[in-house]
Amino acid sequence: MSNQLMVDKRRMSLRRAVVASGLMTSMLLAGSADAFIRDTTTIRRNSINFVNAPSTLAMSAVAPEKSEKAEKFRTKPVVVSAEAEQLSHSETTLKLTPSYELFQMLSEEEGGQMPDIISGNALRDGTLLKVGQPDELDGLKLSSFKGCGGKMSIESLPDPFKMVEKELQPFSDSIKELVSTDQPVLSMAAKHFFEKRHGKRFRPTIVQLMAKAVAAATPEKMFSDDGKLIAGGLGESEIEHTEGVEGWEWRGASKIEVDGGVITPKNHKGSEVWRRQAQLGQIVEMIHVASLIHDDVLDEADTRRGGEAVHKLYSNKVAVLAGDYLLARASVLLARLENTAVVQIMANALESLVAGEIMQLKAPAESLLEMETYLRKSYYKTASLICYACRSAALLGGHAYGSTVATACEEFGYHLGLAYQIQDDILDFTAAASILGKPALADMDLGLSTAPILYAAQENKHLRPLVMRRFKKKGDKETALRALYDSDTAMDKAKTLAEFHAQRAVDALLRLPQSEARDALIRLTHAVITRKK
Repeated sequence: MSNQLMVDKRRMSLRRAVVASGLMTSMLLAGSADAFIRDTTTIRRNSINFVNAPSTLAMSAVAPEKSEKAEKFRTKPVVVSAEAEQLSHSETTLKLTPSYELFQMLSEEEGGQMPDIISGNALRDGTLLKVGQPDELDGLKLSSFKGCGGKMSIESLPDPFKMVEKELQPFSDSIKELVSTDQPVLSMAAKHFFEKRHGKRFRPTIVQLMAKAVAAATPEKMFSDDGKLIAGGLGESEIEHTEGVEGWEWRGASKIEVDGGVITPKNHKGSEVWRRQAQLGQIVEMIHVASLIHDDVLDEADTRRGGEAVHKLYSNKVAVLAGDYLLARASVLLARLENTAVVQIMANALESLVAGEIMQLKAPAESLLEMETYLRKSYYKTASLICYACRSAALLGGHAYGSTVATACEEFGYHLGLAYQIQDDILDFTAAASILGKPALADMDLGLSTAPILYAAQENKHLRPLVMRRFKKKGDKETALRALYDSDTAMDKAKTLAEFHAQRAVDALLRLPQSEARDALIRLTHAVITRKK
């Protein structure tokens, strides 16, 4: 057996071990793999009345039809039978749908369209939450700001990191203790990223800002066709089960134990709700770091965030165990939030991370040419954790799963996450490794094609076989790079795609009442697509 074959077999065995390890943790947390085969039951017509809203909104939807082309190449990382799915659900459990089936993936110019209205995206009215409340940024376009083609200074909006820096500090300090263990090597490995304080804690910052933003929105009150109040600040015992979408879509809000029963900007900071939302930010960071540790083992990466990868400092076994330990600790802390809907949502985020790794390893060759396949993988690996964390922050703040507020939160996180990943992939070709803190062109070394290369392949047909064979032949990477750098449009198209998702993220935010935290999230979105590292 040749040395190369032995290395390939070793790599595949290692990848299977890490993916299996992550999948086992995901299954233990989730209880079922329900993030990918979803109930698309037709939503029956409902009348919906909102606090302070002058009119009633009618809502109806049908299950989306999948085209033959989409079915032909659609990768299914985790396949669960309908029978098994049915056994894992009760009448009131959330029937979650992947965000890419709720919100738009590509611009209209590239053939994209907003998916049909189904549970999870039904309430997207931009005026209902802001009746009688002026919004100075209504209709804002990122293209108005410097860095995106405009002349306005983004510094006119609040600095997102400075706004929550002091609030996050106690949680940043305590997270190292939360992952301590009596095994010194494992403890050091698990603490590695937290001890060195790498980065700006991007995800906890998003969660903390979103927690503040949703505090400015009054929870909506929902009525069924017979006029019975089914959601809106009532305790669980006061809400009787009703058939159809209300049985689960209008649940999930945490019970708010403050005077008046509603969180506001005045009573939010320091409350139990505030503490749990900040704890959610810690959980998200722990899941994210665990996924980085596992990814570095799978990809055999030498560096991460400018330092040595955990498996290089210790060993593959220690790295895998450290990642598993972080996920286990995150699961314990997640249960302590005392909201089963949030547990289910975040469990699906964890499952999505594993599914993204499986998809990366096993995607059919022809699907590798599709921009939608790339975006779905980006959703699983990057955007899912962000968008589910944002929706969970809304639920912890007293908003029901199907509310306008929670829907806007998930939509924001979905588009922000995709914009972040696309910009990351652009920087992989334009920034030096010393700036990125990780090896440049890492994706191509793994045989992966990202947005810039895919747009170059649309322009140059001779690149398509190289993409489909994952750049395995000698000279493939050099040929692809030369075609990319010679292209007048590929990089610009990738940038336009990132800007499309960033603007959609802003559009979702603008459905929330204006607040400093919401406006800081807009500035954060601008930073995502203008960053250089």
